[in-house]
Amino acid sequence: MNAMLASDLPLPRIGRGKVRDIYAVGDDRVLLLTTDRISAFDVVMAETIPMKGAVLTQISAWWFRQLADVVPHHMISADADEIIAQVPALKAHRADIAGRAMLCRRTTVFPVECVIRGYISGSAWKEYASSGTLAGEKLAAGLVESQKLEPAIFSPATKAETGHDENITVARVREILGADVAQTLERMARTVYDFGEQVSRKQGIIIADTKFEFGRDGDGRIILIDEVMTPDSSRFWAVDVYKPGQPQPSFDKQPLRDYLDAERRAGRWNGDAPPPPLPASVVDATSKRYLEAYRRVTGTELKI
Repeated sequence: MNAMLASDLPLPRIGRGKVRDIYAVGDDRVLLLTTDRISAFDVVMAETIPMKGAVLTQISAWWFRQLADVVPHHMISADADEIIAQVPALKAHRADIAGRAMLCRRTTVFPVECVIRGYISGSAWKEYASSGTLAGEKLAAGLVESQKLEPAIFSPATKAETGHDENITVARVREILGADVAQTLERMARTVYDFGEQVSRKQGIIIADTKFEFGRDGDGRIILIDEVMTPDSSRFWAVDVYKPGQPQPSFDKQPLRDYLDAERRAGRWNGDAPPPPLPASVVDATSKRYLEAYRRVTGTELKI
């Protein structure tokens, strides 16, 4: 499987994010194609990470299949041959879409990231450590880094096309979307997280936190969209080495972050684009970390 920096399919491209290229398929469907681009600290690297796009697409597809009776969602198919059967224009592009493309129902996307924090880590820990709050709201005193939060916290954020998403209060979500929609999104996000946390824990993975997106489809239903409980949208920890009171090793792009941190400390990178070139060892270690996340979450090796 060749690594892909960008795609060029014979469909109208309607969006390009840090990682995904989005194509219209008629008026009611979209094709999400996950490239092997990778970003860290809000900067997209020049190099690709082999298999990353397939890992993200196929972990999401695996979860969507598990969630079939839990919540409605947007996936139609993540199988290349099934997609080509529905979108014949892609027949000559099977190698480009195999493993990394998902055909989905088109929705009107709600402009809020629905973050569920089951453990306190990352930006949430930094804010709590300095002020005892999350998004300006007080949390219980005496929490330690990586501690389990009971119950998990619904911690929404505004969606940012560039730069960091910004944590907002639930009250602000009600102002943006209305009370009924805000309540529905929180209920659905908690339902998916609770289900995913129970399933993944049996596989030896803690989902410390994760973010979901939702949209309204052509029938007016609110459905789960985008990626679901992947290494890019979630913080995965190993159950067998989890120890509260300190940072935890993650099944994600940590080798890349560690390298960039070292470059920044050494004064060889200022944190802005363009990023420094990545050594082959960092690319390889990051690719292996993503593949390991797939194996741990699904219980199988990724085969494309």
